[in-house]
Amino acid sequence: MAYKVGDRSQQTYLPPTIDDYVGPQDPVRVYDAFVDALDFKRLGISTEPVGSADSYYPPILLKLIIYGYSYGIRSSRKLERACYHNLSFQWLLGGQKPDYRTIARFRSDNRGPIKKILKQCVRICMDLDLIEGNIFFTDGSKFRANASINKTWTKERCEKQLKKIDEQIDQLIEECEAIDQTEASEGSMVKLQQKIEEKEQLVKKIQGTLAKVENDTKGYINTTDPESVKSQGRQGVHASYNVQMTTDNKHGLIVQAQAVSHNNDLNQLKEQVDQAMENTGLKPKNVCADAGYHSPRDVAQIDSSIQVVIPNKKQAQEAKGSESCGPFDKERFTYDKDTDEYVCPVGNRLRRVSTKPSGPNKDYLSYHACGCKDCQHFNICTQCPNGRQISRSIYEETSDALAKIYDSPPGQEIYSQRKEKSELPFGHIKNNLGAGQFMLRGKSKTDAEVSILSTCFNLARMMTILGVPVLMARLNGT
Repeated sequence: MAYKVGDRSQQTYLPPTIDDYVGPQDPVRVYDAFVDALDFKRLGISTEPVGSADSYYPPILLKLIIYGYSYGIRSSRKLERACYHNLSFQWLLGGQKPDYRTIARFRSDNRGPIKKILKQCVRICMDLDLIEGNIFFTDGSKFRANASINKTWTKERCEKQLKKIDEQIDQLIEECEAIDQTEASEGSMVKLQQKIEEKEQLVKKIQGTLAKVENDTKGYINTTDPESVKSQGRQGVHASYNVQMTTDNKHGLIVQAQAVSHNNDLNQLKEQVDQAMENTGLKPKNVCADAGYHSPRDVAQIDSSIQVVIPNKKQAQEAKGSESCGPFDKERFTYDKDTDEYVCPVGNRLRRVSTKPSGPNKDYLSYHACGCKDCQHFNICTQCPNGRQISRSIYEETSDALAKIYDSPPGQEIYSQRKEKSELPFGHIKNNLGAGQFMLRGKSKTDAEVSILSTCFNLARMMTILGVPVLMARLNGT
């Protein structure tokens, strides 16, 4: 028995034409047909030749980027390399081989138009009857920014660093004076003066950063990517973006996606729902999200004809079996709407004492009880010497309505689909495409990447649902 070995000197022949490099049902043909189906005029990408020098046809470069992202190739240098070594890339570009600078420049210069690709993809999906628009599921996930967390500066860090540099400058000045007194070599004096100038320049740079920190609502700033935020994940604290995605209930296709500069999902639902409705032109009957989106203030601004299915924090914990309602929790107190009072479990009344809302976002009214010290449950219910206090949001009725919707059988049925519909895209993008970290910096550029990644997910789903031959025929209008 012999081993199988290769022979690099053996003569072989590629197919006579580039079009034969891939089979008739190869997925690359879908990406080619999809980009050809886009309206470049609406995207804002000109396909008319400009200037005197030859340039690559914009649809060709867009095909390269979308197809590369769909297989986890996002680096401009790796995309260039694929044009030389991968037959499917050679087929897609018709044998052209743009260099990495051209690819990177096209992606950067067209980040605005690239953000609009997802919207056109959504409209194509609707034409193919793949989006129903009955239920929208919204979820968020942290993606690392292309920036180190060590480049994040707070006011305390700036002040500490300035103090440290001032001490170093003082020490250098003392060394200069000592050298001057001993009449040492002039070279040593020049070197120390250069060090002092470098420290002074660093002071100016840190002072500029401090000014930006004081004007930033986050209370910190990352000097590499100022629009990124600090976020705590399973692997520690990182500079990140919170990617928001909204999916449709029929096939789980993405109808809206963007990167936001917030480290949580609070108050994000209305904006995502509005954008999803703009992309689809449809108003859903239901919207569903997890407890991280539970903000009565935000939900109250959503169209009242849309039913919102969101658990509050306590409902989410109870669903996990990690918490039950105590005998004197707020849920045990009854609100009397007629008298605008709360009634505790033993019958004592709590009257409203605040005339204007206060607290977080100035949304809360305060209710205090009298005679709590004489109650047998005083040390159990409260230990406050002024008696039990309860805060009521001015959106409490909205919160109560959300709780009832979530607990209802239809609400439970909708919420049971949430993980399947809203978490699948993040799993595909992070694990299959290896895109857990952005390549580009700045929100406008990360939004462009999110649009490409979301489009790649939708195309993969479309091929799974319809099959390559049918999808190609529909995209080509045949």
